[in-house]
Amino acid sequence: MPAPASILPSTLVRNGSASQAPSAKALREALDTLVTELLGWATASPAPTLAFWDAEAWLIPKVFLLGRLLLALFLAVRAEEQAATHPPTCVVGGITMKRGAVQPRNLTTFFGIVRYTRLYLRGPKEGAHRSGFYPLDRALGLTTDRFSLRTLGLCARLAVEMSFADAHETLAMVLPEVPAVTQIEEAVLGLGSFAPRWFEQAPVPADDGEVLVAQFDSKGAPTATARELARRRQPRRRNPSQTPSQRHRGRESRERYGTLPRRAPGDKSKNARMATLVVMYTLRREGDRLVGPLNKRVYASFAKKEHAFQFARQQADRRGFGKDSGRKIQVLTDGENCFETYLDRYFPEAERTLDIVHAIEKLWRAAEVIVRERGEARAIWMAARKADLLGGREAAVVELLEQERGRIPKTGPGQKRRRARLAAVANYLRKRLSLMRYARLLDEDLELSTGAGEGAVRDILGRRFDQGGMRWIRERAEPLLQLRCIAANGEWDAFLAWVRQQLDAQAAPSRTTPTVLRRKPGPLPIVLKKAA
Repeated sequence: MPAPASILPSTLVRNGSASQAPSAKALREALDTLVTELLGWATASPAPTLAFWDAEAWLIPKVFLLGRLLLALFLAVRAEEQAATHPPTCVVGGITMKRGAVQPRNLTTFFGIVRYTRLYLRGPKEGAHRSGFYPLDRALGLTTDRFSLRTLGLCARLAVEMSFADAHETLAMVLPEVPAVTQIEEAVLGLGSFAPRWFEQAPVPADDGEVLVAQFDSKGAPTATARELARRRQPRRRNPSQTPSQRHRGRESRERYGTLPRRAPGDKSKNARMATLVVMYTLRREGDRLVGPLNKRVYASFAKKEHAFQFARQQADRRGFGKDSGRKIQVLTDGENCFETYLDRYFPEAERTLDIVHAIEKLWRAAEVIVRERGEARAIWMAARKADLLGGREAAVVELLEQERGRIPKTGPGQKRRRARLAAVANYLRKRLSLMRYARLLDEDLELSTGAGEGAVRDILGRRFDQGGMRWIRERAEPLLQLRCIAANGEWDAFLAWVRQQLDAQAAPSRTTPTVLRRKPGPLPIVLKKAA
């Protein structure tokens, strides 16, 4: 069977060394040869003895070759039509452009590298440079990145699930040509720069329920310290080692750079920076029950916590739950003090609830003091306290804690610590009694816990951003975090289609071709305005 190179012009095999791409006629001939070869192989009689494993392995590269040939023919036909019909001069954006030479280009697609030629339009000289652009690239929605948008989107989609290196290795098992690890990260930064605008204008659900539920939580991601950043950004040192042993190269590296100082008690190695996450969904009334969740959406950001509350307020308004709408909103948090401040500012009309799991966790700390014996006795005491909370006797629980604290002597080994723990739990619950109306919430079939928020924190933040050895820079992690939210919301395909529209809109009024890849991240989102 002929090898791929034997049925292709040399300019289409991988990068191609010739200056011009193959013509449409040559590509048609190559396609005819390849299709004839494939049909002859599949219908050969008598059929050769060939295991399916071997047949599949032989066919895979042929299918990718077929895809490259068809894409190259698609581009060649349009390039030849444009070259034959384009006038010598034209006006673009009020500027007179002159027809220039036809120039070749390599484009990495899903099927591999495709080479094609396109006409160049030259503009007037502006300073030391002459402006110009390729009308075929603009007409086809291509960017200057040397990669198709579908390829970059696939790279970014894998990168939101696994490390950049793992995404590169996974793609290399499937595709013939894969962007480098650094280019995958640049694709994430580029596509992530569109994410804030996407969240602002993403279509709102048309079939929402009667109750909007918003759950807020936060989690820290390990970030690089100033010392680590300084080491990253310094000029790379030349490695004088000539040893072929990886073990000895590591030892020499530690000798050159030195070891980290031993941490003092209380020092944190994680250097965490908090990301705030909000989960929003609705519940629909069916009889005496509220069914859901419906149209669940997740959003997270490393910006100031207030930004997440402002975003939630905007989304609530867009979904028809404005402050004056009269529709019910329930907000659940873990009782963090600053969350209450922002709720006063952005959700004054909402039903606020303390996650019952956090309340129970506090009571377990009290149970360790009150019931000294572990096991069944402590479990019985906790079961009674849970029944009190669910039965509308939350104030009685706080009063009981105060009574138990009064029974503990003020002097004696460990008594001060026991009294302090009970006082802390009682104060925590007393301040949040208005958030613990669990009996009424049960009657109305509303939410009691932040299970959806806790799960989203583990999935969105923990699984991708809080793994061993990771050290993030918040501005570089932000685009990845928001792309991960878009993927979790099931909106990835719609997002990429919208990005393509934005790129086309950028190119339409100008004489430049848009780009997706970015090396530098943008700033973190800011709080644009305060609530009235």
